[in-house]
Amino acid sequence: MDERQLRVLRELGELGSVTAVAEALRVTPSAISQQLRLLQRSVPVPLTERAGRRLVLTAAGQALAEAAIGVETALARARHTVEEYVDEPAGTVSLAAFHSGAAAFYPLLLRRLRAPGSPRLALHDEDVPQAGFPPLTRGYDLVVAHRLDHAPPWPRTTVVTPLLREPLDIALPVGHPLAARSALTAQDVAGEPWISVHDGFPLLATVDAVSAAAGRRVEIVHRVNEISVVAEVVAAGGGIALMPRWTSRPHPGVVLRPLSGIGAHRHVDVLHRPESAARGAVRTVLAELLAAARTVRDQDTG
Repeated sequence: MDERQLRVLRELGELGSVTAVAEALRVTPSAISQQLRLLQRSVPVPLTERAGRRLVLTAAGQALAEAAIGVETALARARHTVEEYVDEPAGTVSLAAFHSGAAAFYPLLLRRLRAPGSPRLALHDEDVPQAGFPPLTRGYDLVVAHRLDHAPPWPRTTVVTPLLREPLDIALPVGHPLAARSALTAQDVAGEPWISVHDGFPLLATVDAVSAAAGRRVEIVHRVNEISVVAEVVAAGGGIALMPRWTSRPHPGVVLRPLSGIGAHRHVDVLHRPESAARGAVRTVLAELLAAARTVRDQDTG
């Protein structure tokens, strides 16, 4: 039993197929199968079994895969200690975020980490459905992700640091009759043309909740994921939309009104693999993200 074999077993449990593991680890499927066979020889109970055409983990395999997380974390710590890497304050930290999260947090991080000896940031944007965020932790040290209140939680294999529980407001063009109200209900907005995100992306489920509360299907006329583009379309009279209260930039042609009667919030979280936090530079950036989140939230009352 060695580190490579345990890594393969762990990835099989998370990705669900030998082919997917091979692609993630950039090796051939036969190499993955060979590592699994070698691992099986050192364990007296079956670790995998067939489920149709797929190879899945048995209960014993799942238990060992979960234990492998601790093994990988310990080995990562040992390597970093030997290389004097754990406490290197100026190391490079790769960070990915969805678009509005990146717009809100990246400028704050860059300003806060200007001092000599601070971690070097490698910033990326990733526009993916909710299920696409945890796999990003394979390629980035930290991933800023979002999900709705009632959406499934992040997988247990991912470490989650909450940043914000952000209200989702109704965005209206300046001068719209509904803009004169202090708050809006599902019945108020269900008859309006809507701008929403593509299928599978956060926010869409709240639009569905508006439909359910109003007892009628809302008409989605435009599908746009980028919040700044949504604001422009709203300002031009293209429809109304859900917009995050704190991480969207104010637009002179758009007003935001709270939605009452529906739990319209999203969680903004940082995801990472357990072993990533062994690095001092990653811990520093994570702490600065928490500070930046307080700044973003306090702008609403400041």
